Amino acid sequence: MAFASRLLSKSKQLPAGQSLLQREHAVPVRFFAKEAPRQALKGDEMLKNIFLEVKNKFETAMGILKKEKITIDPDDPAAVAQYAKVMKTVREKADLFSESQRIKYTIQTRTQDIPDARTYLLTLKEIRIKRGLTDELGAEAMMMDALEKVEKEIKKPLLRNDKKAMALLMAEFDKINKKLGIQREDLPKYEEQLELKISKAQLEELKKDAVEAMETQKKREEFKDEEAVDVKSLDIRNFI
Repeated sequence: MAFASRLLSKSKQLPAGQSLLQREHAVPVRFFAKEAPRQALKGDEMLKNIFLEVKNKFETAMGILKKEKITIDPDDPAAVAQYAKVMKTVREKADLFSESQRIKYTIQTRTQDIPDARTYLLTLKEIRIKRGLTDELGAEAMMMDALEKVEKEIKKPLLRNDKKAMALLMAEFDKINKKLGIQREDLPKYEEQLELKISKAQLEELKKDAVEAMETQKKREEFKDEEAVDVKSLDIRNFI
């Protein structure tokens, strides 16, 4: 009994740190209990679906690129056209936006809450510049002049929900399109020309990267005696 009392007394005299340490090393009962399955959160499910979608698109794109021949020659119109054709197939099979569709989507999302025509046109200009597109025809300046004319006529800033005034602006835009020789039915042709320009730029970037990689490799001792390879002879399929 005396021994038991001393033992109890001794345990009460343990420093707080030691007592805590003992509790930390104890294995909780819940460790052995079978935990109920955690319900998948909506956020988890959404991320999973996004990941699977991206994975499927990537695999689809890679599958096409492994089969199609691409010649890295931005100066050859046939090579540019073939590259554009391959990338179009990739977009269609993998359900990806074309550059034209991407620009259209950007315009829709960036301008949907803009109330006035002037800010709308300035935003279009900003999008064009960020996309690296050029206004070779000077259409933007003409559209701003048309807006100035309409606002001068209505004697106030033109709001996009002002149907009557917007009709006046659209009539002015039609005059500009006619002057520039732009017709709505030719839009698919303009989109195709845009895709060819983009394809040429992408091939130029591929060529630049390939040349830089080969020059870097040639500086290595084991490749000093190797003959230079023409970029056009490279088969991208061998590197995928």
